[in-house]
Amino acid sequence: MSSKIKTVWVCSECGYESPKWNGQCPACGEWNSFNEEIKTQSKKNHLERIKNKSYERPVLLNQISDKGENRYKTGLNEFDRVLGGGIVKGSLLLLGGDPGIGKSTILLQICNYLVEKLNILYVSGEESKRQLKLRAIRLNVNSENLYIMTETDIESILEEIRQNKPNIVIIDSIQTMSHHELSSPPGSVTQVKECTNLLMRLAKELEISIIIVGHVNKDGAIAGPKVLEHIVDAVLYFEGDKQMSYRILRGIKNRYGSTNEIGVFSMSKNGLKEIENPSIMFLSGRPTGVPGTCVACIMEGSRPIFAEVQGLAAASSFGHPRRMSTGFDYNRMSLILAVLEKRAGYFFSNLDAYINVIGGIKLDEPASDLSVALALISSLKGISIFDNAIAFGEIGLAGEVRAVSYAEERIIEAQRLGFERCVLPYYNLKALNLKGFENKIQLIGVKKIREAFEALSI
Repeated sequence: MSSKIKTVWVCSECGYESPKWNGQCPACGEWNSFNEEIKTQSKKNHLERIKNKSYERPVLLNQISDKGENRYKTGLNEFDRVLGGGIVKGSLLLLGGDPGIGKSTILLQICNYLVEKLNILYVSGEESKRQLKLRAIRLNVNSENLYIMTETDIESILEEIRQNKPNIVIIDSIQTMSHHELSSPPGSVTQVKECTNLLMRLAKELEISIIIVGHVNKDGAIAGPKVLEHIVDAVLYFEGDKQMSYRILRGIKNRYGSTNEIGVFSMSKNGLKEIENPSIMFLSGRPTGVPGTCVACIMEGSRPIFAEVQGLAAASSFGHPRRMSTGFDYNRMSLILAVLEKRAGYFFSNLDAYINVIGGIKLDEPASDLSVALALISSLKGISIFDNAIAFGEIGLAGEVRAVSYAEERIIEAQRLGFERCVLPYYNLKALNLKGFENKIQLIGVKKIREAFEALSI
């Protein structure tokens, strides 16, 4: 059967295919995003492959061996924590983040540890071999088992992997890779999708772990289609402000572990350094005896994270008071202000209200509601909160403080960090086993917001 040439129009934002050009994509709504691409379809080889039964035959589950090491330790405990214990053999990982956030840096640092026992192939489509060498010198990476390849043709890369069979392959980045049979340019939806599919099949076939780097677009998502995240086994995002030294590695998808874990790193001239206790970093430099501050506790996977919440209520010079929030959801802040005024008797209707979470961390858990409310009340009343106290709890529309999960883990971490007083929901305190906390930390259970402020105010 002869080859058949087909021309289609593909949306560069979402990958939607159409037989004709459209001004607006019916799938994602983007304008002027369609590009013409030529697809070559050949059924001859596919039919011969099925006829000769050269495809993977099914086997019994009991016949599949599970012996041997299933994960590679990277030498960075924070990286292993996010992955669930290390890199799984035969897995395909996607590492995304803003330009210059530290993606290539952390991968080279991982190589420095893994090459002691494994062979690694580092494929770069953006930098030359000399540029990679200079970066490796800066990061003190030097090994005989680290191979560097500067190539963008995916077929050449796959052939090199088949011949040498390295243990781990790093592709930096997937947007620079291209397949010669596709007419679309590198970085397009079709090229990114097809190259990732080829890498995925090779990783499963040879049980080689492959890490691919993905750039992000202006909206913060990985450039190209969302379907890329469905192909890979794990998706990791590097977050953080370039103006600050710390970086957060967050798992968005993970087939071999939890997606709630985070890893915290600090950027220095010698690369990324692990921060085993990020709460100390976020709380460093906290002012004492100043109204408008309160310590919040959120759970990132199995790890409690403490952060300082600052609230400010000031007289407004506008007809409509301003509301600003950094690190906390703006709509949630508006809800808390409404509850404080209607249910608790704290009036903010003629005042500007501001919330800022120190360190750039985002509080996206309902358990941080009580800390935000206490910071605002403290600023409104001009009364400071105890420096060695924390608070957590969800606030309902009736003004009640609702129970949250992982209360015991939060209290244990607060006790370890030296906090002496903890305000928590009454029903959380009622369900706790208090034997382990006697004479170590004072636990105060509250049902209403006003009770919480009276218990912590000086």
